[in-house]
Amino acid sequence: MKILVFEYITGGGFNRQALPDSLAGEGSLMLNALLDNLVRFNNLDITVMLDERLNDSVGKTGINTVIIGPEHDTNEEFARLVQQCDLVWPIAPEFDGILQNLCQRVESSGKILLTSPAIAVAIAGNKFRTYELLNRHHIAVVPTRMFDDDYCLGEWMVKPVDGVGCADSHVISSRQDFDRMAARKGEYIIQPHLHGATTSLSCLFKQGRGWLVCVNLQRFELTNRQYRLTDIVINHHPDPGRYQRLVDQIAQALPELWGYAGIDLIETADQTWVLEINPRLTSSFVGIHDALGINVAEAVWQLLHGEPILNPTCNNAINVQTYAN
Repeated sequence: MKILVFEYITGGGFNRQALPDSLAGEGSLMLNALLDNLVRFNNLDITVMLDERLNDSVGKTGINTVIIGPEHDTNEEFARLVQQCDLVWPIAPEFDGILQNLCQRVESSGKILLTSPAIAVAIAGNKFRTYELLNRHHIAVVPTRMFDDDYCLGEWMVKPVDGVGCADSHVISSRQDFDRMAARKGEYIIQPHLHGATTSLSCLFKQGRGWLVCVNLQRFELTNRQYRLTDIVINHHPDPGRYQRLVDQIAQALPELWGYAGIDLIETADQTWVLEINPRLTSSFVGIHDALGINVAEAVWQLLHGEPILNPTCNNAINVQTYAN
């Protein structure tokens, strides 16, 4: 079977503008980790789109690369290649509807999408809609509202409603902070600035069911009132069982989730709070095979026909260095 892999940042999404080092670094990590999983399959013909500036970033044999330069229309190239393949695995940011539109295009083509469908991305890719959904299902989620310039005492996190990672997220507390944020363009949410362990869950989902793959620890630095993800310890928690109930609750609240997704948490002294749901591959995916010996791409393939088989062959904590936002 033929599969198209399209990681948006490295695959031509920025082909007519400067390529941000941090996004390109994260994208390359996820792309190569996914290709490492896929090349272990037999009889899988892999095609990957690649920005011409990153032509040497995929060093694996047996992979068809389609080079995207500034003269190409990336969306048209993606649509053309989708028609030539049986399976499509997009990796893209949620902002500006990028991931949702890619998923919708694959679904409209009748090809097999190996990620959550557009309807799930429309909810999970919007932090306020995610809050509303989880709150309705009585899942502990960080209190969230749309940002306005109504000043409130305390310390707050403000971030784009469809943002990715720490990009354009700010800790604010003063009247002046509120005024500066109000002057910015775009839609933002505001949440209380909670302190606790920053955990992420790597999961698989299908039709209202969820499987926890591993629990990861995210480490951040706070500089100039902005957080930066520095590294992730994959498979950090030795006993992930207590998180499975939360995964089950989220699966039932958003049964459209399918395939791999990441759940970001903050664990305070008295509560485990959901921060957001990422309906796509995340940076934590990069270390799962080394940590557990699990081929996540194979497990996703198994979801097409039944339940995933998650049999770890090792149990290591793996540190993954990330790129500055």
